[in-house]
Amino acid sequence: MREIRLKAYAKVNFALDVVGVRADGYHELRTVMQSISLSDEVAVERIGVGFELRVAPENPEIGPREKNTVYRAWRLLCDRLGEELPVRISLRKNVPAGAGLGGGSSDAAAVLRGLDELFGLGLSVEELRGVAREIGADVPFCVSGGTALGEGVGEILSPVPPPPDHRLLVVKPRPGADTAEVYRAYDAGPAGGGAADRVMNALRSGDLAGLAGALGNDLAPVAKAMVPEVAELERGLLEAGAVGVSMTGSGTAVYGLFRDEDVALRASESIDAPFASVCAPVSRGSEVV
Repeated sequence: MREIRLKAYAKVNFALDVVGVRADGYHELRTVMQSISLSDEVAVERIGVGFELRVAPENPEIGPREKNTVYRAWRLLCDRLGEELPVRISLRKNVPAGAGLGGGSSDAAAVLRGLDELFGLGLSVEELRGVAREIGADVPFCVSGGTALGEGVGEILSPVPPPPDHRLLVVKPRPGADTAEVYRAYDAGPAGGGAADRVMNALRSGDLAGLAGALGNDLAPVAKAMVPEVAELERGLLEAGAVGVSMTGSGTAVYGLFRDEDVALRASESIDAPFASVCAPVSRGSEVV
């Protein structure tokens, strides 16, 4: 095999509870995450020697190569193996950066899977997650994807029943929000919490209305204060027929749950946002195509 191509699926947080701060400054979370059909395209190709990264479209938000999650995934896996895997990685970005949708995390997880399959490494899911934990908090989830409860900083994962059939309309305003700034501002305010348990109860009962009513994100009030368009988009989604809305991650993307795809598609045409995409929940973090 000379090349493997994958879809790297984005994620949303049905719930994000901040439950504490660790001694190292990282925040303890209880978060229910869901993979969605919005995806980046990743190609991993054998070459003669070294590492190459191609990103399209060119985007300054991706940052320098050495800080890119894709490069870090390759570097960490090579360090663990004790050998250089000669590859060219081509990345087509469809998931907006700085949105809370886990685009960079899903890219890194897809690269780990692609390298494992391309070079016949035979790594287990737990071994892949071991590397993933060194890249970022959401990367272990993206290795497997689907629906899961994340604890710790998000890396301690437990399976959760998948949601009932629905569609999501994901929208993002032009401004982003810096994750570290959002958490600092959150620390200065009142504590939240409780959405994760409500969401898991709704998922266990298979109740879409219950899920829609349980959605919650402790970081949303802070992000809305920084970027008022977040609240405006949530109101717009509800007016367009969403049965529930929430922000994902540290923002600034928000999503609405819709029972019907046609209603979601009509809503996408009426929402004034620079990015809008109708998606479905998916059961995996990446997929070979």
